[in-house]
Amino acid sequence: MTTVATQAGVATQASVAAHSRAQSQAHNGEGRVAVVDIGSNTVRLVVYDVPSVLPIPMFNEKVQCQLGRHLGETGKLYPEGRDEALRSLARFACLARAMGVERLDLVATAAVREAEDGPAFVDEVRRDLNLDINVISGEEEARLAAMGLLSGVPHADGLLGDIGGGSLDLVVLNNGEFGPHTTLPLGHLRLAELADGNMRRTAKAVDKHLSGMPWLSDIADRTFYAVGGVWRAVARAFIELTDYPLHVIDGYTLPRDEALKLIDRIMGMDMEALVALPSVSRRRTETLPHAALAMGRLLEAAKPRQLTFSGFGMREGRMITGLPQDLRRKDPLISGCITINDRTGRFAIRGDEILDWMAPLFPGETAAERRLRLAACLLSDIGWIEHPDYRGVHAFNRALRLPFAGLTHTDRVVLGLSVWVRYNGDLNAERVRPMAALLDATRLERVNVVGLALRLAHTVSGSAPGLLPQTRLAVEDGTLVLHLPETGQTVFRSAAVERRLKTLGRALGLNGKLG
Repeated sequence: MTTVATQAGVATQASVAAHSRAQSQAHNGEGRVAVVDIGSNTVRLVVYDVPSVLPIPMFNEKVQCQLGRHLGETGKLYPEGRDEALRSLARFACLARAMGVERLDLVATAAVREAEDGPAFVDEVRRDLNLDINVISGEEEARLAAMGLLSGVPHADGLLGDIGGGSLDLVVLNNGEFGPHTTLPLGHLRLAELADGNMRRTAKAVDKHLSGMPWLSDIADRTFYAVGGVWRAVARAFIELTDYPLHVIDGYTLPRDEALKLIDRIMGMDMEALVALPSVSRRRTETLPHAALAMGRLLEAAKPRQLTFSGFGMREGRMITGLPQDLRRKDPLISGCITINDRTGRFAIRGDEILDWMAPLFPGETAAERRLRLAACLLSDIGWIEHPDYRGVHAFNRALRLPFAGLTHTDRVVLGLSVWVRYNGDLNAERVRPMAALLDATRLERVNVVGLALRLAHTVSGSAPGLLPQTRLAVEDGTLVLHLPETGQTVFRSAAVERRLKTLGRALGLNGKLG
């Protein structure tokens, strides 16, 4: 078994500062990498800005070439798709050069791997475009998909399924370690062609392949992680059908029984109803029922406790494996927040300054709670450049929808609402009420205190570095005291500071005073 060395630990003061310096030095545009994923359905270019363990795409474009169309029948790449793929690769290569990409990595999967003329296609790209294509095995494709997931969920436990146009890769993950894996000819394009309008054929094909994998029973009561574009389309359909408030695919989780009911709803919809779903593209609806059925049969066979969708897969895994080991070990959430703080902060007040300053308010917090609090501190000044009337709204939306790997939806809501309160937002406001409903009362209370403490911290310091550590928060005899230095009190005393200290005290059930 292979142990994944990614560890989402809590960043220390030293690591935050060192990482911040390293990423600041990298912001001149150097170090960009790009992955071109030549799949059975689409050819996609994604450009990433590194060094960062967080795979935030700077540019993302796909072309639906359908290289694997009719592959099972002809044994060759779809001719029209082949021509479109060559044109797209030429464009992508030009774009990558113009964007200053240092490493362009072309990866081909099932269609090119299985087609009789796959080697000729690779040779043509090498000859005409001077680009090398790495045709990876099904095993390597599955491993890279797992690496993409594990970049954000380092201790993932259950089964990962990555569906493409031509194949379905399955990998057992045992607390971050690789277990049994296989690649099955159950891609959504292949299933749709096999069915030829008869969904029973799709079900029979999926069941036949799954019956040969007795280790699926080991997944019972664990998690099934769904990866792949068409399964992300299934997630979007779920979100639409349930009026779920957070339209973010990564980390979207629901119980197995609820997922099976939604799959039944999709299977019962005609094409007109599927096309009417606003967040699902028309071209996806052609194979969506087959992908949903395959997911349903997997859920029935493996019986996981829950289904979790991931927005990170093979491409991110490929990008991450090219990073230095010391970078791969960093927490992707904290790494990403440091990057944003460096690029959008005004005066570079450090997140760990605020983290330590407000620590007396949170005795006994868990490592996971502290990690989210640090992330909120790092994001607490992202709205400064906006118009004052819209700072809270924009900061809330940005924190809620950041493209960070491995965040649960409740984690996202915690971060979004923390910065919302920091910018004077009310947790009972109609704008945030649907999101707030995803948290229980205890977490909402904590979010409110974190947000009010962030507001006070930025008021005390003016968001400038080095000032906040000169003061000290303490809870003493039923009073929240902000201790000021004997010299230089003029810098810290103001009506706004006193007012926000008292507001924070009331949230804690305490009186607030300057000391």
